[in-house]
Amino acid sequence: MKSKRGRLDRFICKALQIPKKQVRMYLLEKRIKVNDVVADALDMQVTEFDKIQLDHQLLMEHQPIYILMNKPVGVVSATKDDLHKTVLDLIDHPDKAQLHIAGRLDLNSSGLLLLTNDSKWSSQLMSPDAKVTKQYYVKLRNPVSEDYISGFNQGFYFEYEDITTKPAKLEILSDFETLVTLSEGKYHQIKRMFGRYRNPVESLHRISLGHINLPDELKPGEWRLMKENEIDQIDTSSSK
Repeated sequence: MKSKRGRLDRFICKALQIPKKQVRMYLLEKRIKVNDVVADALDMQVTEFDKIQLDHQLLMEHQPIYILMNKPVGVVSATKDDLHKTVLDLIDHPDKAQLHIAGRLDLNSSGLLLLTNDSKWSSQLMSPDAKVTKQYYVKLRNPVSEDYISGFNQGFYFEYEDITTKPAKLEILSDFETLVTLSEGKYHQIKRMFGRYRNPVESLHRISLGHINLPDELKPGEWRLMKENEIDQIDTSSSK
């Protein structure tokens, strides 16, 4: 999702339904402020989280929101759905309508899910260039053997997309339990990788995204606002 960034004059023209020459006049009269500082350029770039004022009229002031959730099985990673309860239905926040999901989980998967209204932050989180790792606890129907480890590390060719998956780390916890760490997220990737061994996934639970971990105390269906140090784990300085 692209960051909501654009020219100051275009934003004010749209917000007030006035021509650009009127905005230019306001600027010359020093009546426009951005983040409490008098604006001096029509082409100044503003974002969705800048505070924009005309005289004492507040035109925009959104606050960034970052939410961490333990998504339960049976809830869809969407903002609205006609058939299933969505993750937004579980959130009690006055501005939840602004949120979008950073890194979805399918209906039958559970665990760490992040929601935000900061598109720059989420774009960096999910960018392939960022190489943010994702770790999952996976329970299988059949026993797992050591040869799975080399297979996951070598990658698998997915004919439908004509791609080979990047090396993934597989740790065997028990005969039926594993930890899988990925640096990408293809469609149903983990289920399809285990499918090469004809071993169906019984449950899939995401426990981390990069350095952001699912808190042990957060029960399925619960959420909380992210802490500053968690948010800062994602570097947006190089995002456009």
